[in-house]
Amino acid sequence: MTDRDLTLADVVALLVESGDSGPASHRYSEDVPMPSVEILTSIVEDLRTVLFPGYFGTSEITPDTMPYYIGAKLDKIERQLADQINRGYCFVCDKTKTDRCTNCIERSKELARQFITKLPMIRQLLLSDVEAAYDGDPAAKTHGETIFCYPSIRAMTNHRIAHELYKLEVDIIPRIIGEMAHSDTGIDIHPGATIGKSFFMDHGTGTVIGETCVIGDNVRVYQGVTLGAKSFPKGDDERLIKGLPRHPMVEDDVIIYAGATILGRITIGRGAVIGGNVWITRDVPAGAQIVQSRALQQSFIDGGGI
Repeated sequence: MTDRDLTLADVVALLVESGDSGPASHRYSEDVPMPSVEILTSIVEDLRTVLFPGYFGTSEITPDTMPYYIGAKLDKIERQLADQINRGYCFVCDKTKTDRCTNCIERSKELARQFITKLPMIRQLLLSDVEAAYDGDPAAKTHGETIFCYPSIRAMTNHRIAHELYKLEVDIIPRIIGEMAHSDTGIDIHPGATIGKSFFMDHGTGTVIGETCVIGDNVRVYQGVTLGAKSFPKGDDERLIKGLPRHPMVEDDVIIYAGATILGRITIGRGAVIGGNVWITRDVPAGAQIVQSRALQQSFIDGGGI
């Protein structure tokens, strides 16, 4: 029988059969539902209104009503997030290990509560990012403009939320939140990346920051920058080894201009300036300036830095 001879019933049967096994087999109705992208989107937007009240959500909030507004939002967020965390556990659950599901609901509630306690710290980090955006871009007229309009601040809001959930070892949810920002802004930051205060991505489109990146304070990057892995070692089973440190470490006060590609577990020293469209796979010393000029680049190569 050729594909052209298949009936609708044949196609349905083949799809059902192919979904019964394998790593991407379909999920049945008796399973706990998968995490909901729609609900997680709502949670993140509610968090945005709590972190930047008046800029997102209702604009009629006043100092008198703010405590009630934020309290009601956080109560809603905590309950919804606990449910989504529980769904995330079940999404990755190995059904052969029944101890995995012990007390999942209570554990999810506790993690949601722990996350809520991180929000004042997240807000302080985001305010430092806003300050960095305002100070670093002459086109910014007000701090509010950077909050409301800049893709860097939107992406970093998602990232700082996702990163705290990642540190709490919440399954799948942080990655979904990171991908929301990726879709919205074109900025791709893995939730595992550690980013210090006062971080600014000018323009930002096409920026990629890998899972094990460690970025210091007061770092600025431009569009199209990649902080990625150079190689992917495999284990005895020929599968990629997960979780190894494989992305760059960027120290404080570094500037990385558009299109630069920095790969591997290397260190970009404090105060270094990386020019546009350069390719770096070795450590860069503190204060170095790496540009495309052949003379300067060759001088640096001779010194063993690139």
